[in-house]
Amino acid sequence: MRKFFLILIFLLIGSAMIIQLSGNQHMYRALAMTIFRGQMGPQIDELHDFPTRKITIGNPQPWPVAARFGSAKINSELLNKAISYKTTALVVIKNDSLLYEQYFDGYDKDRVSNSFSMAKSFTSLLIGKAIQEGLIKDIDAPIGQFLPDFNVAPYDKISIKHLLCMSSGLDFKESYGSLFGWPAKAYYGSDVNATVYHAPKLHEPGTTYEYKGGDTQLLGMILAEVIKPKTVSEYASELWKKMGAESNAYWSLDQENGMEKVSCCYYASARDFARFGKLLMQKGKWQNEQLIDSNFIEASIKPGNNLTKSGKQNSEYGFQWWLVNYKGKSVWYARGIKGQYVFCIPSEQIIMVRLGHLRAEKKGEEIPQDVFDYLDIALSTQ
Repeated sequence: MRKFFLILIFLLIGSAMIIQLSGNQHMYRALAMTIFRGQMGPQIDELHDFPTRKITIGNPQPWPVAARFGSAKINSELLNKAISYKTTALVVIKNDSLLYEQYFDGYDKDRVSNSFSMAKSFTSLLIGKAIQEGLIKDIDAPIGQFLPDFNVAPYDKISIKHLLCMSSGLDFKESYGSLFGWPAKAYYGSDVNATVYHAPKLHEPGTTYEYKGGDTQLLGMILAEVIKPKTVSEYASELWKKMGAESNAYWSLDQENGMEKVSCCYYASARDFARFGKLLMQKGKWQNEQLIDSNFIEASIKPGNNLTKSGKQNSEYGFQWWLVNYKGKSVWYARGIKGQYVFCIPSEQIIMVRLGHLRAEKKGEEIPQDVFDYLDIALSTQ
């Protein structure tokens, strides 16, 4: 037994030395919040594990309730598929009214949970807000104009538009299966902005679409510069109030600088997440007030003029919004790694939110199968 404990102590000391020498101090928190909790990755209910900043409401504007609310049904086979992915919330809005709503696993309409990468789409809308207000004049402007450290080669040719299209050409090591990848460093680390400096260049800016959170974090850093002295959360609160949100939202921060993790970690309720879909479908307008530049919205829902890593023409990603054509219908959607979704089906005037713990497996550039399962739910809800 004594020998066992000595070996264990040496292993722990050795591991700590490796972590320190490699500069991966985020591993301490990552291990504490995953393996030592019996988990294999981040969870949707980790709001209180990180510092946060509140996104405050103004005068709530509850969703109107459709005449069929309470009697609308989902096909049982589709519902069982949703349940198999450990769904916590399903909300369907049609013609601007609440048509269907169901919660699982102890969740309800007021409970907030992590957006994960849906926050990328919301961050894009905040860039559109800054354009509407004249704080950003030109999305083709080089990012070094706002972030002096990026005013040198090989970063000086990267524009705001390149970041919006995920085509910066930088390599942020976007590996979700590794505790040493960029997502883990950004999520568990103490200085999220530090993760985007000194990234090596892989492609010429604007040529290759490659999904990576570092591009979004750079957008957040630019946003933080142009809105000073406001914080990103305070700026988001202005939008949240105008959109009539019913519950406060929260944005996780890093520990060192209090910077929002803008590629992730926006906590809100399912009903309020749907408001982002409505804002997109209304071309940035809310109650006759233009909150987001309409031209920016139009560009957001068109694929970037770039190629995927496999050399195909990009058809699935705009300005931080996912795009797909399903059953002859254009769909725009925000997406998170645990199957967080806000779907917009403009031809049917449908917005659907799905929240939960699991997403279908995907390989490479393919779309997760559950996307189509939820779209079938949205289109068939009667």
